[in-house]
Amino acid sequence: MANPALTEDAVNTGAVAWVLTSAALVFLMTAGLGFFYGGLVRDTNVINTMMMSVASMAIVCLTWVVFGFSWAFGDNGGAAIGNIVGNFDYSLWMNLDMKMWGDSGLPGLCFAAFQMTFAIIASAIISGSLVERMRFSAYAIMLALWSLLIYAPLCHWVWGPGGWIAEMGALDFAGGTVVHISSGVSGLVAGAIVGPRRHVEKELGPANAPFVILGGSLLWFGWLGFNGGSALSVSDGVAARAVATTFVAAASSMLSWLMLERLLKGKSSSVGASVGAVAGLVCITPGAGFVTPGWSIAIGALGAVWCYVSVELVNKANLVDDTLDAFGLHGMGGIGGAILTGIFALDGGLIYTGNFELLAKQIAGAMAGVAFSAVGTAIIVVALRLVMKLRIPEEQEIEGVDQHTHGETYHSPVKKYPQTTSESSEDV
Repeated sequence: MANPALTEDAVNTGAVAWVLTSAALVFLMTAGLGFFYGGLVRDTNVINTMMMSVASMAIVCLTWVVFGFSWAFGDNGGAAIGNIVGNFDYSLWMNLDMKMWGDSGLPGLCFAAFQMTFAIIASAIISGSLVERMRFSAYAIMLALWSLLIYAPLCHWVWGPGGWIAEMGALDFAGGTVVHISSGVSGLVAGAIVGPRRHVEKELGPANAPFVILGGSLLWFGWLGFNGGSALSVSDGVAARAVATTFVAAASSMLSWLMLERLLKGKSSSVGASVGAVAGLVCITPGAGFVTPGWSIAIGALGAVWCYVSVELVNKANLVDDTLDAFGLHGMGGIGGAILTGIFALDGGLIYTGNFELLAKQIAGAMAGVAFSAVGTAIIVVALRLVMKLRIPEEQEIEGVDQHTHGETYHSPVKKYPQTTSESSEDV
């Protein structure tokens, strides 16, 4: 795509302000994810868990600038490869500075920076299946490779010019397949290859429930930009609809999750409230701009049940140590959201047309995301295992990762302060 030169008349100032604000909101989500995940692990692994999210901000920022954006959104015209991956036209963000992004009313760098924040948080979500046992160096390399070889091509399939899932007619407003299915499934596969934790104390509960609440709240706050910003405009009402459905689905899912906990476990927990909200946010993501606020109540409630059952089944089966339920929430939530979009979408949804065509396309697109993410991630992780160690030593895993990997601890060491002159005289 030949991007025209940036001119004052071509810029939609309202859209630019909203998308740049949304980029900042989505970027904040990764910090929120760090708190969310960090609060759920043992107190000897909090720093390392949060660092896995923080590191993605730097690693994926650079991979996205160097090749990722170009592979995701490069236009190969009518060439067959254009259905699969982009090109090198925008490598190092060339041909974007002082250029417009097509006829969107957005500068090219505005669009590229907004999309970068999605790549960052998608990569960080994977850590939820790997924390408390994976070497930080191996994780960093895996993240860089995954963002280029899995995320970028899948993004092209769904959102890029000529992408085959988009051409098929499947809907993904803000990343149900691109972000959540890809990261959730990839985390599960990577976790299976790395192996389970040797030191599991689930009965002790999370190290810091307030961290989980803070992280969940930041995620909800940032998700308004995640979904709302994906409209890429403010003039047609779609951004407002996406923000509204995001609010409503998260609220519906949170209350549904709390009711499930109350019925099945006897108590409604603060962690459950945060997890329930995130489940609703994941499930509304693919349909945020395509469904009404009223139906988003149903999406949130059904999504909560779907994700709750998924998390319980994965944990009960105990075939893979999905440490922080990244697959149950994001992978299965993304699949559920894709299906629910096929049911409730205003244009082509099952309840409006009685036709299963859109629903079938939604399922096909979601399953393609599952297959590609699973196979591609398996190849990356197995290849890494052949050339480097993936796991930390057993004694470090048992003692805790923070001190051994980062030289820091969540709890500050006891400090000995020198006595003041008055205190010394009183002792005498």
